[in-house]
Amino acid sequence: MKRLRNILVLLTLLIPISLGTGACHSISSWNNDYYGNFDALWKILDEHYCFFDAKGVDWKAVGEKYREQIDPEWEFDTFFAHCASMLEELKDGHTNLISWFDVSYYRKWWSDYPQNFDLRLIQEHYLGFDFHSGGGIIYKYLEDRNVGYVRYSSFSSGISHSFVDKMMLSMKDADGMIIDIRGNGGGEMTNVEKLVSHFLDNRTLAGYMSHKTGPGHNDFSEPYPYYFDPIEGHVRWLKPVIVLTNRSTFSSANNFVSVMKDLMQVSVVGATTGGGSGMPYSSEIPCGWVVRFSAVPVYDANMNITEYGIEPTPGGEVDLDPKKALEGVDTMLEFAIEILNKSAQDKTYPSKTLAGLKK
Repeated sequence: MKRLRNILVLLTLLIPISLGTGACHSISSWNNDYYGNFDALWKILDEHYCFFDAKGVDWKAVGEKYREQIDPEWEFDTFFAHCASMLEELKDGHTNLISWFDVSYYRKWWSDYPQNFDLRLIQEHYLGFDFHSGGGIIYKYLEDRNVGYVRYSSFSSGISHSFVDKMMLSMKDADGMIIDIRGNGGGEMTNVEKLVSHFLDNRTLAGYMSHKTGPGHNDFSEPYPYYFDPIEGHVRWLKPVIVLTNRSTFSSANNFVSVMKDLMQVSVVGATTGGGSGMPYSSEIPCGWVVRFSAVPVYDANMNITEYGIEPTPGGEVDLDPKKALEGVDTMLEFAIEILNKSAQDKTYPSKTLAGLKK
């Protein structure tokens, strides 16, 4: 944990200074009118956004198209919407334009997909409105199914190692654990590391990061690794685990899936996650609006960019059947329970290929 924290602190120090230096110089040279603010916005992204090449975005052409369409007679909220439309060309859930009256947000990374999660369905038909909670987590040992169920709604909510200890001990007799992060939009990477550390037996390569070294689209440092270490003096869970995902699993929750998927005892079930692998940073344009965007690419342990999401374990793709849901059945959760029960019967970890299990 200490190493990751040091990396994040270093990036926090380096990137804003880099952005701030560039932004201050740029802002002082831009007029505080529509064209000046547009040019400042375009330039900040041009020099610091990290996924142009990965997404095949011709940012120069995008800028020229949107600049030609500016009308100096617009109301300022129309100009805001126009700038927001330009940013949507990046198709990036971490990219926002923030003003005193509105915040732009690219929603299609999740809005064009089924949600595949119903909290009421879980609470009523699986937990019986009787569960333990703390730090964004609700959990219960489902004795009748012999599995532990853990719902983590947001990595913005902190957890303690002692809390995780108690949670794991409560389900020590279970065939395995289900970690449901459907709809988890992310949060703090340190909370990801804290939870993952309870599932590790050895120091584990979690992924790689790189940072901008210049204004060019390909001016990045060599990727450098970061690691997660097993927690010492606390409970560690090395029994089977299923991580439940949907399209609204995003940002640091996406990172959690990336790390957990590579562990021997873990399979991922559900739908491809929403991605969001770029760590976001912010800068400002002359009128005072703030732009937040992906500036630091984060790769998985195999040097893959997970910006577009992480697929379930082969054979683990499953949706929530709306008709079954009306009957009180979560088909995704049921499939996860089946996998854990079968792995206990076979006295082995869930296979990394789950094909053939779905009925």
